[in-house]
Amino acid sequence: MASTTRRRSSAADRRSALERRILSAIDELLRDGATFTELSVEQIAHAAGISRSTFYLYFRDKVDLLLRLGGSLKTESHAIAASWWPCAPGGGVDGLARTYELILRHYREHAGLLSAINEVAAYDPVVREAWSADQGRFVDHVVAVLREEQRAGRTPADIDAELTARIIVQGGGQVIAQQVAGSDGGDDDAVARELANGYWHGVYRRTPPATAD
Repeated sequence: MASTTRRRSSAADRRSALERRILSAIDELLRDGATFTELSVEQIAHAAGISRSTFYLYFRDKVDLLLRLGGSLKTESHAIAASWWPCAPGGGVDGLARTYELILRHYREHAGLLSAINEVAAYDPVVREAWSADQGRFVDHVVAVLREEQRAGRTPADIDAELTARIIVQGGGQVIAQQVAGSDGGDDDAVARELANGYWHGVYRRTPPATAD
């Protein structure tokens, strides 16, 4: 049993290392002006220092590769987002701003991959649906946070947690994607702070409406 576990772990480590090499290669190729659609498997494999046969040992095709890399990108960003809770250490509006900064940095480090995903998602429904479906994990986390805050009386009870969570995730995601694509990052901290202030004061600590006497 132990040897089987070690083999599985070793295989997973090899796949992870290969994905990092391919991701680095794709980033470099895209920085040189190519689009993901234009890239051939042979170009990607050569840039990553592997053979075509090795590529196909791990991935069915370029779309399968993009889905795997996109899934890893979202998993890492979800871990960043899920680490923030309003009243936990590192919470509050400052902690939320820091969380958005880290997410922006994470996506900026993989801007080439994000560009490739957006490029292919525009015409490939499989990629588009997979990328959109991954948002569910982020929405579920925000729903859990909002409901805990509502139970504690810190967030108004009349807020629709599921609707608001979708707005936070989708709205924040669009801002982050546009910021990464259209900015050199010099104002990332300001954008992160505005996102945090908007959602903190507009949702998590929204002032309840005054009741009539």
